[in-house]
Amino acid sequence: MQMIRPLLSSAILSLLLWGGLSIHSEVKAAHGFAQYGDLRYPAGFKHFDYVNPQAPQGGTLQLPNPDRRTSFDKFNPFTLKGVTAPGVAQLMFESLLIGSADEVASAYGLLAEDVTVATDQLSVTFRLRAAAQFNDGSSVLAKDVKYSFDVLMSKLASPQYKTIYADVKQAVVVSERVVRFDFHRRNSELPLLVGSLPIFSEKWGKDASGNGKAFNQLTFEKPIGSGPYLIESYDIGKSIIFKKNPQYWGTSLNVRLGFFNFDRVAYRLYKDDTARLEALKAGEFDTLVEYRAKNWAKSYVGPKFRDGSLKKQHFQHRNGAGMQGFIMNMRRPIFQDQRVREALTLALDFEWMNRQLFFGQYHRIDSYFANSDLGASYESASLPSAQERKLLEPLQKSYPQHFPSKALGPMLKPVSTAEPLSLRQNLRQARQLLAQAGWVYKDGALRNAKGQVFEFEVMDDGGAMVRLVAAYVRNLEKLGMKVQIRTTDYALYQKRLEEFDFDMTTMKFPDSQSPGNELWDRYGSESAGTKGSDNIIGVKSPVVDALIAHIVKAQSRKDLVAATRALDRVLTHSYYVVPHWYSPSHRVAYKSNLAFPNPPTYYQAESWILGTWWRQPSEGKGAR
Repeated sequence: MQMIRPLLSSAILSLLLWGGLSIHSEVKAAHGFAQYGDLRYPAGFKHFDYVNPQAPQGGTLQLPNPDRRTSFDKFNPFTLKGVTAPGVAQLMFESLLIGSADEVASAYGLLAEDVTVATDQLSVTFRLRAAAQFNDGSSVLAKDVKYSFDVLMSKLASPQYKTIYADVKQAVVVSERVVRFDFHRRNSELPLLVGSLPIFSEKWGKDASGNGKAFNQLTFEKPIGSGPYLIESYDIGKSIIFKKNPQYWGTSLNVRLGFFNFDRVAYRLYKDDTARLEALKAGEFDTLVEYRAKNWAKSYVGPKFRDGSLKKQHFQHRNGAGMQGFIMNMRRPIFQDQRVREALTLALDFEWMNRQLFFGQYHRIDSYFANSDLGASYESASLPSAQERKLLEPLQKSYPQHFPSKALGPMLKPVSTAEPLSLRQNLRQARQLLAQAGWVYKDGALRNAKGQVFEFEVMDDGGAMVRLVAAYVRNLEKLGMKVQIRTTDYALYQKRLEEFDFDMTTMKFPDSQSPGNELWDRYGSESAGTKGSDNIIGVKSPVVDALIAHIVKAQSRKDLVAATRALDRVLTHSYYVVPHWYSPSHRVAYKSNLAFPNPPTYYQAESWILGTWWRQPSEGKGAR
């Protein structure tokens, strides 16, 4: 299973809106808005189409680790240090708006009853629902929204929030249930981002007198949020059980109808993938999303699969695949030369891996926006469009030293070893590039003019990627490189990522159907020097910064596509990443007494299961 960035709330990528209310003029408030085009669901709609509003309620959903974390040491998902217990962010916190999973860049009121954007687009105002309550019974008020924003923008929270909300000037309490966000500049995504802000109470971690720990010191103090579940019990680092809040305020709300159908959600953390899979086959939990092709092909067998009590199924999706690959840390001198980075991409033999290790289940990633119309490789015409050239050509003139020389040419195709090509040919080409960069094979190793050996470390947390890393390293060693595989536990792995203390590692950056401000944190120059940011690569380029600005300011889907494709060309031709692979479906094993609605268009498997599945009242009905 691959490490996924960012680690913070995925709601920031999916809770989107656009609306209209002016502080200076009367503009009709809306129940939600689509950033591009019209909303799918009208005001007063009953429920989302991809849920079952009559889903049976009750039972316990037993789950394993949802990712590579094998323990936890806090409940606070908004701070940098430590590992958060699974489920806390999804089950205990809510935002002003909630995204729709069957349309792009659209969201509807959750804590907010309506939303309006000023005619000058320099502010957005939300009116909170009178019924909205925290789990301590207190009302969710405008002051709580302002408090949440102010804390997340402070040094007490992870620095990712400060980057994502950098263009938000302030949150202003207009009245008890009306809050306004003011912006530094016009940016079509800013109302969408503040709509996804997680809201929590100022009382969290404090006693009746208002005394308590600083926000960044909160660990196992139970969160005061407005979400549908409470923490019932936990065993530090091992397990946690959530129970449905009997006083949950949003049970009958249209954007909540059909969601969160279990009375309890229980997580048990296993030490490795093998133990987790064996626990599934022993019936210790209900469902598992599998990311390892070999496991799916070979290991999902046994008595419970034969008698039908366990099922395995592919669920198709239309998610953008994003970028996954071997990430080079650009802060390391050894990776500064682009020819070196290109040589490293030539050493990966995807066709061999897909045949020998993946059982033909994967497609090669060919873009930072793979499997999406946002990517430059999406259409057969690989040359930049006129609109893309209009963005790229001025940047080539202004920043020639930062502009990849081939970015205005055909889109880069993934390295292949399919006949008539071969790994041998690719390694020969890699050796030529390395020689041009001053690295030649001498005295049993690849060396520079000073005799220094080309050596680096690939960091891994000991998960499923180890054998894949090993296969890649074998090819690098054929070039004379000295490469060590450094395995470590998840907590140390995460800390080293936050400190940018690595040479190369495996990373997956999730895609968004409507990317925007999160790109500043992922590829922006300022975030490259901010520890804990999502800019793991260390990209520091005025060309990339300018293209991100075009993406953020896009006023139409057409403009957005042109800007993302231009960015894709620059990033891809910079060779920061050795691209991996992706699957167009989710692989899920589950107990046969679980049921589910038809999946939506865009979704992550774990959140879809957590949010919309239910348990059949009797064993015999199965899942539909």
